[in-house]
Parts: sequence; structure tokens; C-alpha cells
Amino acid sequence: MKLKTCAGILFLMVLSTIAFQASGQDALRFSVDVDQPRFDIQPTMWGLFFEDINFAADGGLYAELVKNRSFEFPKPTEAWEVVGANFFSSPLQIVNRQEHPTNPRVARIRVAGEACLINEGFRGMGIREGEPYRFSLQMAVPEGAVDVRAALLGSDGSELGNVTLRAEGAGWQSLEGEFRATGSDAKARLKVCFLGQGLVEADMISLFPVNTWKQRRNGMRADLVQMLADMEPGFLRFPGGCIVEGRDLEKRYRWKNTVGDIGIRELVINRWNDENTRLTPDYFQTFGLGFYEYFLLSEDLGAEPVPILNCGMACQFNSAEVVAMEDMEPYVQDALDLIEFTNGAADTKWGGLRAEMGHPEPFGMTFLGIGNEQWGPQYFERYALFEEALGKAHPEIRLISTTGPMAGGPLFEYSAEALKDFHPALVDEHYYNTPQWFYDNVGRYDDYDRSSYKIFAGEYAAASVGMANPENRNVWETALAEAAFMTGLERNADVVHMASYAPLLAHAEAWQWTPDLIWFDNLRVVGTPNYQVQKLYATHAGTRGLALERTDGGGNGQDGIFSSAVWDEKEQALILKLVNRNAGTVPVTVALDTRKRFAGVAGVQVLRCDDLQAENSLDDPEHIAPVGSEIKAGRKQLALELAPRSLTVITLPQQH
Repeated sequence: MKLKTCAGILFLMVLSTIAFQASGQDALRFSVDVDQPRFDIQPTMWGLFFEDINFAADGGLYAELVKNRSFEFPKPTEAWEVVGANFFSSPLQIVNRQEHPTNPRVARIRVAGEACLINEGFRGMGIREGEPYRFSLQMAVPEGAVDVRAALLGSDGSELGNVTLRAEGAGWQSLEGEFRATGSDAKARLKVCFLGQGLVEADMISLFPVNTWKQRRNGMRADLVQMLADMEPGFLRFPGGCIVEGRDLEKRYRWKNTVGDIGIRELVINRWNDENTRLTPDYFQTFGLGFYEYFLLSEDLGAEPVPILNCGMACQFNSAEVVAMEDMEPYVQDALDLIEFTNGAADTKWGGLRAEMGHPEPFGMTFLGIGNEQWGPQYFERYALFEEALGKAHPEIRLISTTGPMAGGPLFEYSAEALKDFHPALVDEHYYNTPQWFYDNVGRYDDYDRSSYKIFAGEYAAASVGMANPENRNVWETALAEAAFMTGLERNADVVHMASYAPLLAHAEAWQWTPDLIWFDNLRVVGTPNYQVQKLYATHAGTRGLALERTDGGGNGQDGIFSSAVWDEKEQALILKLVNRNAGTVPVTVALDTRKRFAGVAGVQVLRCDDLQAENSLDDPEHIAPVGSEIKAGRKQLALELAPRSLTVITLPQQH
């Protein structure tokens, strides 16, 4: 059977003993004990880590197309241009309303016939021909009579659709209208013109595609969410990441400021705003995508929500500011109130807010992370307060602690020792390292103390040229190393209960960190080879771990072959994952130790590339992508050749 790959044509065939002899290479021999599962695999095994980095929220997942819609950026007119005005003749003023402390600024515009503003969007606005768009704003006309006309401008200045709205009366009112785009453009802009005579005040000037994920107002970009849904994630961790901490505590993530009316959610500077780079000196959080939306997204994806809260510490790589122990009560109370928001009845304060926002039934949160990448004694004395308070009030909530940012060394070792005095359900470990590190650490949890805490592999990625280096690329070499490492996580899923690649999303024109799982621009999205690896594991997760052993004297990883096996109770199927690091084909036989009868055909997914430096791109999104086929299966044995530099996933269903 011929299969297309990035390297051309792959021949995948069922092999007999004669075929092995003809190849001049003895087959590596494996045996899998199908009837004696070793442990249950948690439904949360493979999931998603979301952080608002690389324009992942505003300008990315959050579908709002207008940047600085409420004029609350430090420079109030950031992203806005006043048409035909100069410094001395602009009709625009920015006014502060003291009665609205979280959203005080409004645009005041003197209109004498026509006054227009243009918004540049987030590196432009991605507009699709024929798609409907919803324009809205809050507007008052204290003097005169003024209409508002909104029009999309293509990158060549042509008009791509418009809508005109009329204010009724002088007071503040919400106006909205829909129109269809007459062309596609990745770099469109929004022109807002006020027509008539008088004085206008405007705020929350907004443009959304109508076709957001699940058609929701204030919704998410559908193609990006679809990429997440296709992974069938077991959990969604949010909102980060370092933004949980902030560069200092004043700029930390405060979940209570991200729920309720979007018009009063208070903007803050993003932890990843970087005034020293041309890519992101304008990075702020409007929190249109806030905690309620994250919980709703988790529900949509069928994923367990895993929120992370600030523990009274700012980023230790930045200010390292901490809250005094005697002032920690509000931070602990935030955790208690979040549990009420997610799980409380509609007649409670915070449960009532959730119901008011449109979700009367509880979200059913069971996990809660305390701190992000904190370390040292100052972390554990603060973590102790959360464990004590939440253990008493909500013993059903499973707490997640951390070992800091490193996978080894003094900080990690201190945390591992300190954790012996606590009882977290999971401990978050992070691994950003070279591809060789991932190969070398496939057996990291083989000899792990089974009576100790369980592991949340919360952030990992193989770096092509070094951690946090802007030259990192999502090449096949990194994805293949991660695939090998993940066989070790799966073989030890009695210890590792959660795992997620990080970061998740990156805008091609506005990023701070590489590598990243999914890249996008204003109209397109691409899953990297690393995404394809994560997706294959998550969509073939299984429910019970099986023993898959070498029977020819080799060990896992020897001969450049890495392996794991699971049983899927729902599909009633055996699933094998085999990684071949070698530049050549490797024949393999797998003996099936079982009383079960299997179908005579197994499904096969092969992800491979001969070029370790190859990558997917927005122009060629499936350069490296899984190719499916079938192979014949013997009653007690599978035989196949592993393609060079490949991840092979085999699904063998039970016969009924």
C-alpha cells in the first residue's frame, strides 16, 4: 500500500519470516500482556495548557477584531487613527468617567458633518468573504443628532461591507447591526464614522464574526477552537503560566476581575508585554476571555477544567514580590470563592453570578492549582495555608502543587523534599529541554515511588536550539523526541495522571516564545508536527495500561525504538505506540499474550519524515501529518516494519 508522507512514498506491509530474512535484519520482538492490565489510565491523561502568551487570547482565541475597543490601553488612542485630523484639529477627546472605575475612558467626538476613526485590529483584521459580522458599540449623543456608520476596509482601501445605526435619544445606549463581507482580507481595518451634527460619546466599539465557536456572542474564533476539539483533550489548564503571577503582584491575574459584564472587566498589561521587541509592545488583557469563558470552553471540549490561582507570589524571575503571611487571607478567600463560583448553588453569591452569566448548573470543578512555577520555602509556607483551608472546607477539591520551573537540580530537589510534608493530589513538573534530553528521560518515572504523589507534566516542549531561544522551530526532530518521551509517560500512567505541551498557541506576527503547538495568522491555522504527535496520543489514549516488553533481550529505547501499549475499554481495542528514532526501517513483531480474539485487520497511523528539520507552515499545514492504512493481523501476532524516524499507532479491535 502506498502512502504519501513528507518524504514522498512510504511502503507499509505485513511481513513474514521470509520478508525479514530478505531484509537482512532480524525483527525486534515484543510481547504485550493484553489480559492483565497494570493500571487505569486517567481520563485526564492528555490535555491542553492555555496561557495568554503569543497573542493567544486577545488577537487569537478571543474573536474580537477591534484592538483597544474601550480606549483603556495606557495610550488611549492605541490602534486608532482619526481620519483627516492633525494634532491641533482632532475632533477626538478621551474623557475619564469617575463613576466607572474599571472602565473609565470614553471617546468624545465633535461631529460637524462627519468624523471618522479607523481601528487597525490585531495585526489587521481577518475577514472572510460572505461571512456575517456583528458591529456594536455603546453610544450617547448629549448634543444634536448623529448616526454611526461602520465599514470594513480592505488592505487596498476598498470597502468590504458596512452597516449604519441610529441612536434613539441622548442617553447611553447599546447599538448593534450585522452585515456580510464582500471580500476576504487578512489585513482589513474597521472605519467608524459618526454622521450628522452634535457631540458623541462612544465606548466598547466592537466587531465580531457572527460565526464564532458555537455561534456565541463574545465568542471564540471557531477554527482555533476546532483545532483544540480535534485533540479530544482530557483537561484544559488555564489561565497560565506566568501571567498567573504577573511581573509584580499588582499585575497578577485576578479571576474575579474577569467575570461578569465584559464592559466592566478591568484591562491590565500582559505579563508577556515586551516594550523591547517590535513584536509585542502592545500586549494587554481585556479579559473578554475570562474565567467564565474558560470553564465554558472546558465544558464544550469535554475536558476537566484545571484553573491555576496566584498563591501570593509574583514571578520569581521578575520582581519576586511576595505577600506577607499575615496578609494572605484574601488570596485564600479567592480560592474558596472560585469553588463557589464553579460549584456553588445559584442562590449563593458567586454561584448566583455564574447563573446570571448564563450557566445555572455548576461546572463541577474538581482540580485547583495553587501557584504556577513557584519554588523555595516562601512558596511552601503559603501553599500550606491553601491546603489547610481548602482541605477543611472542600476536601473534594484536588489540589495541584509545583516543583518550580526546572526538571532537576537544587530547586527541584528542594521542592521534592518539601512536598513530603504536604498532600497535593498532583505535583506540576515542567520540562523544556533539548530533543536528546527527552530521549534520555523516557524512563524518568520507571522507578518512581508508587506510594508518592502523582505527576502533572504541565509544561513540556523539546527546543530545537535552546530554551526560550527565538530561533526555535517546531521541526520534526523535536516532535519525534517528544513522541518517544510520551511512551514513557504512558508506560507510567499510574504515576503520571496529566500531561500537556506548552505553549499552546502563537500568532505568526506577535509572539514572545517558541516553540509552540499551534500557529495562526488572522485567517489561517496550522498544527505543528508536535501538534500531530499530541493529537495522536490524545485520540488514542486508552483506558488501561498494558505491559509491552522486549522479549529479545532489549529494553525500552534500545535500538532507537520506544514503545507503549494501552487497552481501550470503550473501543474494545488494543492500541500500540511505537517510535523509531533510526534513519532506517526496523522490522518488528509483537506477540499477543491473550485469550481474546482479535479482528484480522489492524488500523495504522504513521507520522514520519526523513528530514528532521522539516516543519509544517501556514502555506503547507500538512507537510507532516498522519497517514492511515490497514495491515493484516495474525491471531497471536502482529508483524510490520517501522518506517524511519516515525511514530506508528496501531489499533487492533477485538472480534465480537
